[in-house]
Amino acid sequence: MDKMDIHQIFQYLPHRYPFLLIDRVLECKLGESLVAIKNVTYNEPFFQGHFPHRPIMPGVLILEAMAQATGVLAFKSSQVQPDKGALYYLVGVDNARFKQPVEPGDQLVIEVKIMRILRGVWIYEATSKVDGKIVASAQLMCMKRELDT
Repeated sequence: MDKMDIHQIFQYLPHRYPFLLIDRVLECKLGESLVAIKNVTYNEPFFQGHFPHRPIMPGVLILEAMAQATGVLAFKSSQVQPDKGALYYLVGVDNARFKQPVEPGDQLVIEVKIMRILRGVWIYEATSKVDGKIVASAQLMCMKRELDT
């Protein structure tokens, strides 16, 4: 399955409003890459304080949206769904760069690519674009962890 709507995304991410930052998956190549979108609207709760006079999406939330895309790719590539026994955690961010602000009305196109899996740590190259221009990029590391029940 290449594309995923919000209902299918719910099956692969434990996040919910207001912290679910992926609206749709446009393309998924298992074990390779994923392209997702986040429609940024003025109604986002973080815009009330960041910043009232010039609303921009916080960079850490752009990183989180990219991390959520890696979670979908990892779960789908592993052919498992999140359960109450395990989650994928963001364990590292390297070389994060922010090129331009993301504002209400923008559509964030998130591209993640698996670079390698090393001792259970999934290492990804991630970029976010608006109108074809890179607004943020980073190398992300995620790891599956069993939860204490």
